[in-house]
Amino acid sequence: MKKLLTIVSVLSIASTTIGCSQAGDKAAEGTAGPQGKAAFSISFRSGNISYAEQHPNINEEKWVKRLEALTNTDLDIRLMPHKEFDQKMIQMFAINDIPDVVQASSGLNNPQLAGAVKAGVFMPLNDLLAKHGQNLLKKIPKDAWDTETDAKGNIYGIPEWLSNPARRATWIRSDLLEKTGLPEPKTVEDYLNVMRAFKKLGVENPFMGREDFVYSDAFYGAYDVFGNFFMKQGDQVVPKFFNVDGMQKAIQTYKTMLDEGLINKEFATINPTRFKNDIIAGKAGIWNMNANLLIQWDSQLKESNPSAQMKLIASPTGPDGKGGLRLVGKVTRAYLINKNAKDPAGIIKFFDWMVSDEAEKFFTFGVKGENYTEENGKINYKTPATAAEVDEETYRQTLLWLVQDTTYNKGSLSLTPEGQNLMKLYDTVLAKEGRDGIQFDPQLQAYAKNPDIAPTGDKLPPVILTHVLKMVYGKEPISDYPKVLEEWKQKGGNSVIQEATERVKNNEGVIQSKR
Repeated sequence: MKKLLTIVSVLSIASTTIGCSQAGDKAAEGTAGPQGKAAFSISFRSGNISYAEQHPNINEEKWVKRLEALTNTDLDIRLMPHKEFDQKMIQMFAINDIPDVVQASSGLNNPQLAGAVKAGVFMPLNDLLAKHGQNLLKKIPKDAWDTETDAKGNIYGIPEWLSNPARRATWIRSDLLEKTGLPEPKTVEDYLNVMRAFKKLGVENPFMGREDFVYSDAFYGAYDVFGNFFMKQGDQVVPKFFNVDGMQKAIQTYKTMLDEGLINKEFATINPTRFKNDIIAGKAGIWNMNANLLIQWDSQLKESNPSAQMKLIASPTGPDGKGGLRLVGKVTRAYLINKNAKDPAGIIKFFDWMVSDEAEKFFTFGVKGENYTEENGKINYKTPATAAEVDEETYRQTLLWLVQDTTYNKGSLSLTPEGQNLMKLYDTVLAKEGRDGIQFDPQLQAYAKNPDIAPTGDKLPPVILTHVLKMVYGKEPISDYPKVLEEWKQKGGNSVIQEATERVKNNEGVIQSKR
């Protein structure tokens, strides 16, 4: 309830600040920064990249300075720690300390924005894009723009898009699998047997878990029970965690893993930093992560374990023979411009450069003569050799390159057999797996009545998650799961089901399943 009151307060502040401004007004061109530069502030999350999080002053970092020189800008970056991003966003709106450009997850109704778009905090970008952003309009797919467009046709966000929704994958230490003599696992039971073999080898974390099952949810995918998707059940539309049999089997799988020591007993509190550090330290056998990070993480692992080898494999399949991680939307992040920004035209030009050939070469390969050479049009790239160098490359290629197709970096991957193989895996393994379902945009209003019943990001609703964790740890019987659903319904879930059913019936803001 406290979180809900905070968001309500944010909306009140935003409305007071904006007053009677109309969202449809054309933005002023504004003034330029020092020496004709476009000067603006921008906030974005750190991406859990150590190079960025540990830098003493990100605005003085060398790649930021080179980016400023290439784009004739003067940036004031407000870097938000990855694990504190949502809280920082709420605080930013609550105290009305909003930078010129704000990074948020996809969708104008994203809870991170706390209703700021509707309140008039950000400016529509249609005219600015038509005048200064033709490259953006041509390069970014229409369905990505649609995600950042309101019902009146006003574009509010510049999207970072994803051409393949199966971004997440199941990873395995293939060198360890080879030692077990077992084939690549396919079913849930196959996976459990491989984990048991890993435990016999002395692997500390046969399956690497993470708090609240985030990036540890492959077995929810096997049973098709991801909590932020809906499905039809009889004459109602209900969340997929209403699949009682599937949820009980998924919970039992994680309980078996915990009981047998196949997952860390502290997995419910392992944060993203420890998750990554344990993996690249060679302490994990199987885990879930974004596929595009494979080569970087594998290089970091090899620094301490030269013979180690990471590989992407098909995720565990369930009774229907299917599986896979949660399919993500067309847009991963978007950039919105503050109504009070002094130089919106300069900001649009900055983002328009992001999709140019010059930008692609800079972010992919760095600086000519320092990071790569070029002969007869062929790039000779100096591949990072240490974990620190890999982290810096990841920072340049993924964090600073704000607008791109984030599926994978085709330029760098095409240079090596490992990279070419990763692209092949996208087109074969990942193209055939992944789970989604019915979604709603804008989000269901009934969720606002009680935050405990609403899923957040990758997580189950708090009231469901709390009981599921107790069941995994043996504090409650798994057979009581139907009682958990009744509690969810009594706390406001009945209204959620009613609204979801009506919206699907009337086709109001419904995003249908792709797979």
